[in-house]
Amino acid sequence: MSSPSSPTAPVLANGDRLTRDEFERRYEALPHVKKAELIEGTVYMPSPVHATTHGEPHAQIMTWLGTYSAATPGVQVADNATVRLDLDNEPQPDALLRIDEDCGGQSRISDDDYVEGPPELIVEIAHSSAGSGATECSTERAAYDLHDKKQVYRRSGVQEYVVWQIEEERVDWFVLEGGEYLPLSPSADGRLTSRALPGLVLDVEALLGEDLSAVLGAVQAATGTEDHRAFVERLANN
Repeated sequence: MSSPSSPTAPVLANGDRLTRDEFERRYEALPHVKKAELIEGTVYMPSPVHATTHGEPHAQIMTWLGTYSAATPGVQVADNATVRLDLDNEPQPDALLRIDEDCGGQSRISDDDYVEGPPELIVEIAHSSAGSGATECSTERAAYDLHDKKQVYRRSGVQEYVVWQIEEERVDWFVLEGGEYLPLSPSADGRLTSRALPGLVLDVEALLGEDLSAVLGAVQAATGTEDHRAFVERLANN
């Protein structure tokens, strides 16, 4: 039974307009809820996750980022970790890479074990709002991944933002330049290479073709280069 000094938190609902503190209070009171986000003061609670249109792509992204993290001491990977960006925004991105604060990163781990501040890179898996097979929920998810959340990440200083649009079979990688997100141009072989995290390479054709072995092979080759070794050394010196 709740005491007078500890009132029961109201149920968290999609579309609620809340402060960050109230959002956290309601979210923590619902341990069965696995994902909820606060974007520009509005609560978003995604529908259940489908296997082939989210679960499998998500696992591939985590394997790709995990491979890079394993080869790059000082860079941490996180899956669905809550990120405190500002008083109106507390997203829970599908995946992120962050440089440890002791190595010069721009985010930190709070005393209560949340990411505070902008990670260097965030990845979201979305559905196309133009896709004929998109449901109402997936269309809404795509809209806020590609618009509202993109603007929040830009304003907060997330250096790079990757969006994999499943229905369109498209990957967009944005880099922060002069306060704006600009699309990252692929190399001659069609690969995308991070500017903030040397050695992080994405073979887009292999990813869309479900060739995870080739995706990982590209990362393993890039993390064996002189540029990547120099980056790891800089992190260690910080």
